[in-house]
Amino acid sequence: MLSCAQFQFDLSRPLVMGIVNATPDSFSDGGLYNRHDAAIAYARQLMEEGADIIDIGGESTRPGAQAVSVEEELARVLPVIEGLHGVPISIDTFKPEVMKAAVAAGVHMINDINALQDEAAMNIVAGSNVAVCLMHKQGNPQTMQQQPEYADVVSEVGAFLRARIEAALAAGIARERMLIDPGFGFGKTLHHNLLLLRELNELAGMGVPLLAGLSRKSMLGAITGQDTQHRMAASVAAALIAVQRGASIVRVHDVKETVDALKIWNAIRGEKG
Repeated sequence: MLSCAQFQFDLSRPLVMGIVNATPDSFSDGGLYNRHDAAIAYARQLMEEGADIIDIGGESTRPGAQAVSVEEELARVLPVIEGLHGVPISIDTFKPEVMKAAVAAGVHMINDINALQDEAAMNIVAGSNVAVCLMHKQGNPQTMQQQPEYADVVSEVGAFLRARIEAALAAGIARERMLIDPGFGFGKTLHHNLLLLRELNELAGMGVPLLAGLSRKSMLGAITGQDTQHRMAASVAAALIAVQRGASIVRVHDVKETVDALKIWNAIRGEKG
């Protein structure tokens, strides 16, 4: 069970989180939805295509991305949140000020690449009823892909996520409100990413749902030779592999295609899809 404010997901089937980047510079679709009306319309389209949750971002966290101010991020995301009443919404932010305003505006989940390591962020989530995604990363978006190193990437990512779960529990955040994300592409080489995907079952056994975000990422381009606009097949394949290895939620750009693939997966498992 995943509790996202008034939305409750039983996780009997994998969930699909649709990505809406209300930014001019996201790696895959930057600039397409940075008008509020375009972002709202696109989010509703993704829901019609089968998305369970919409993840709205107002600041790109791609490798090398430049930071934006709190004011600019709020100007990008708040009108979109307010235009999507009745839709399960996640806000992709690490800034406590944005989290606080987004919760007040009615979001149902905080997707934090810093895993609530900021005490103010932890307190905001603890004082609300929203869910939170705790993600692992090494470094920051400006430098994280320069020379990432691990002795054992699976065990190190696992140890970090376990520690963040414990910290959130200690702050009063119920386990039912948490999910974890190993952070594919956030301070990881292709080798690290492939090891994490291969051993995802180890990370999926921590007592909270696991979210996998592989959609259109550079690791898929490195394997296939395709640019970001031609990685749909690879993204769907990666999402399906993640689900087979224990992911409860996949965060994707290509919602309809991923939903269709998961319908096949569910049918094989004897479920209705």
